[in-house]
Amino acid sequence: MILISYNPGVARSRFRPGSAGSPPSARTRLPVLTLINGCSYLFHFIFYLLTAFIKSMNNFEAMPAIPLRQGLMALSPALVFLLLYVVVSLAIGDFYVMPITVALLAASVWGMLITRRLKLSDRIEVFSKAAAHTNILYMIWIFILAGAFASLAKGIGAIDATVSLTLQAFPASFLLPAIFVAACFISMSIGTSVGTIVALVPLIVELAHTGGGNVALYVATALGGAFFGDNLSFISDTTIAATRTQGCNMADKFKANFRIVLPAALVTLTLYIILGHDVSMAAPPSDAPWWLIIPYLVIIATALCGLNVTIVLILGIAVSILLGFCRNISILEQCRLMGDGIDSMGQLIIITLLAAGMLGLIKRNGGIDFILQRLNSRIKGRRGAQASIALLVGLVNLCTANNTVAIITVGSISKDIAGRYGVPASKSASLLDTSSCIIQCLIPYGAQTLLATGLAAISPGALWPYLYYPWALTGCLIISILIKRDRNH
Repeated sequence: MILISYNPGVARSRFRPGSAGSPPSARTRLPVLTLINGCSYLFHFIFYLLTAFIKSMNNFEAMPAIPLRQGLMALSPALVFLLLYVVVSLAIGDFYVMPITVALLAASVWGMLITRRLKLSDRIEVFSKAAAHTNILYMIWIFILAGAFASLAKGIGAIDATVSLTLQAFPASFLLPAIFVAACFISMSIGTSVGTIVALVPLIVELAHTGGGNVALYVATALGGAFFGDNLSFISDTTIAATRTQGCNMADKFKANFRIVLPAALVTLTLYIILGHDVSMAAPPSDAPWWLIIPYLVIIATALCGLNVTIVLILGIAVSILLGFCRNISILEQCRLMGDGIDSMGQLIIITLLAAGMLGLIKRNGGIDFILQRLNSRIKGRRGAQASIALLVGLVNLCTANNTVAIITVGSISKDIAGRYGVPASKSASLLDTSSCIIQCLIPYGAQTLLATGLAAISPGALWPYLYYPWALTGCLIISILIKRDRNH
């Protein structure tokens, strides 16, 4: 998703908000309807930056080999986290018993202890710089705005009005499939899973509460659909990164990717149709006027127009404030509502900072370089090459919690592997995008999962039993590696 402010030679993407550009007088504000005409120029500029970043991120071949013990020790903070949070929660059968913040704190402390050749103050600086990265602070900005909007919209009655209208328009048995399809469509249109979550999750949570439904199931349904579009959309940053690093055009990548994604989406949709038969709820009585749905219409419409997610949320808040005045809600009361929403994001922000710092220590200690070196040295045959590409980006995504960064990090070596073993560029791009999206959807410390569960006030691990789409996609990806006969493009 790209901002609509454009100046030749200067572009801003959602991963670099507020980049310095020329004076405002030199900028040309493009109308939304002509945004598509400028996208190609924006994409070219973005990837001048990406190319430089790729070169700086793929120097591991020139580095001395990292010993097994050192590499495993570098990755051990992630293992500590998984042991404390995932294994303990699975053993107990409850993801609410072990706080994810405690597991991340313990893993972060362990990461500092094993970092060599640095004073304690320098180790803390490594952690702090990773936690304060531009991408992380941008996500926190989104979390704050999303919390303020969700709480304000609920306080003025917008959620009640939207839920009532939705339940009157759709039969209860169709809600789960409708949520999945809506999330797929919106994410495909706007190219971002985060924007889709912001638009849908507050409404979905209220739908679940109204009918006594399983909140985790409803949120997981939307999360899976959000990654459908994040994986396929032509304007998704992961699609752009994958195609540019592999040197293929987007149409070829889309075709190769679609053959993997479509069966997984159909299987998931069928499952939701079956599960939907057990859903029964009636539209609750509501005295909220129909026009209170306008904030959500604004959110969805502006997101579909390609506006930056922060602008989308600010517009949603502004419209909600105006409607609050129409309902005789004072500005102080509305400020209190927004403050409560921002406060509710506190734990989410702490989790984000701890996870980013921990992953920064893993990178500093050579964990990512170790993964790249080890997998690259054990490739046998064309299927092995495809499996290695998928594993490379998946493991790096596990250590970075950012699918775009993971694709950029392994893009160059993946292209070398693909060329060496005859894997078409479109297939390697598809493997990079699909595998990274699977991992990003499944990890409990990914930005999308944290945002969705933060808005729903549930544990990040509570979604796992209901994340049907990424597991179906994993099965389809494995099948495509084992039996798919690719054509050369």
